[in-house]
Amino acid sequence: MQWKGVYPALTTKFTAKEELDLDLFGKNLDAQLAAGVAGVIIGGSLGEASALALEEKGELVQYAVRRLAGKIPVILNIAEGATRDAVKQTALAEQWGAEGLMLLPPMRYKSDERETAQYFRTVADSTGLPIMLYNNPVDYKIEITAAMFEELAACENIKAVKESTRDVTNVIRMRNRFGDRYSILCGVDTLTLEELVTGADGLVAGLVCAFPEETVVLYNLVKAGQIKEALELYRWFMPLLELDIHPKLVQYIKLAESYTGIGSEHVRAPRLVLQGEEKKRISQTIEQAIATRPDLRKFAVPSINPVLAKEMNG
Repeated sequence: MQWKGVYPALTTKFTAKEELDLDLFGKNLDAQLAAGVAGVIIGGSLGEASALALEEKGELVQYAVRRLAGKIPVILNIAEGATRDAVKQTALAEQWGAEGLMLLPPMRYKSDERETAQYFRTVADSTGLPIMLYNNPVDYKIEITAAMFEELAACENIKAVKESTRDVTNVIRMRNRFGDRYSILCGVDTLTLEELVTGADGLVAGLVCAFPEETVVLYNLVKAGQIKEALELYRWFMPLLELDIHPKLVQYIKLAESYTGIGSEHVRAPRLVLQGEEKKRISQTIEQAIATRPDLRKFAVPSINPVLAKEMNG
């Protein structure tokens, strides 16, 4: 686990009857692998984790592990209200074959700094799996402060942070204070270029679920120093990336996946499929982007995973 590159926060594929659609899930996994992502994350907020049964999370992780066959790691998101439940799910993640964890602060209860740090330490101490902490005070109301990161540095398997504070300068602050102790991954699609330019190691992305190649090429362009080309692609991408910062990001991104043929609109209640003027508006954004989709062949940039690229090209 290098915690560098592009990590899709995968949507969960459902049938019209709200059952897991593993065939479509597999099709999306294949598209992500072919594009050159560095790993996949299952059971995040974009994956409708709150509507998934524990057994379904296990089914998704084990399916992904088999399908990807060790080519890239499978990461499970842990978002629980009780510490003991987070520890239990962490142990199951190991059994299922996950190679890493993304760990949120406690859900529902707004823990203070001491409680939050203890929660993270307890989970980290229970496993040998590498962990990425999810710092998103905007949506989850708990900020992982620099002082907390200082304290948690003693947990060797806490390796990375998904930076979703919306403050781009946090990348600089983290790097100035901790050097390379923590890998930093941008967690907000609309800040991708800015945070990569300021030193982020990678990104946990949403629109990559529908546009994996464009996301990986954008990452590669920035890391290759081709900022002019990256900015051109980023400008095209921005109307789509803004779909990631809305309360209905699941429905919006799933609609985009249906347009690109690697997903469907089906969600699990209480979410409902888009309709009416809202669907028309989001569809127009997606259709306009597809109509002006750039030819990625003009961006000559090396793959982030040359070994995988060579293998896939025979």
